[in-house]
Amino acid sequence: MKKSVAVLGLGKYGRSLAENLYRLGADVLAVDSDEEIINDISDKCTSAVVANLSVEDEVEALGLKNMDVVVICMGSNLAASIMTVAVAKEQGVPLVVCKTSSPRMSSILTKVGADKIINPEGEGGGRSARILISQSFKDFFEIDENMYMIETRPKKEWLGKTLMQLNLRQKMNLNVVAIKIKNSKWQFVDPTMKLPEDCFLLIVMEKKYIKNWK
Repeated sequence: MKKSVAVLGLGKYGRSLAENLYRLGADVLAVDSDEEIINDISDKCTSAVVANLSVEDEVEALGLKNMDVVVICMGSNLAASIMTVAVAKEQGVPLVVCKTSSPRMSSILTKVGADKIINPEGEGGGRSARILISQSFKDFFEIDENMYMIETRPKKEWLGKTLMQLNLRQKMNLNVVAIKIKNSKWQFVDPTMKLPEDCFLLIVMEKKYIKNWK
């Protein structure tokens, strides 16, 4: 099932995020106050809307209650970010993500209800899109132009099975390089160990195979 994501604020980061989410198959609502930006991105998202994100009535009219995720990309406008977080949470959005420009802003937005903080200095729109669109990715790194490293929960069908049984290198063109079980450190994976439910895996795979990850 497609995720529905609203991206509010289409600066360089917000625009990159919206376009990457749409390219990855999400239903994307892109919103900005600049009509020229909206016209330019309209064919690169599901819907594009002109709205003043500093005005509560205009934010409420966006229908955010229908979104799985709302990403607020107004890192330079604390007041608008706070108001938008409040509206999104009041409308029952399950995941509200905020781009911030300082530790203080991060702290404030977390206190008013933001579920996740994005650091635009540490991650690009493409990387954020991969994390948001996936049900299981916790973190996502581009090693080079050909390779990704992914921190992820194991798929449900992997639980209780060993890497030898799963044969993921052959079936999915990926390598599991480490495992982290609850309250423990990262360690190499014993190929005969059954994967427990409460764990994360560190996986390396070529970019061309990422589309096979469901």
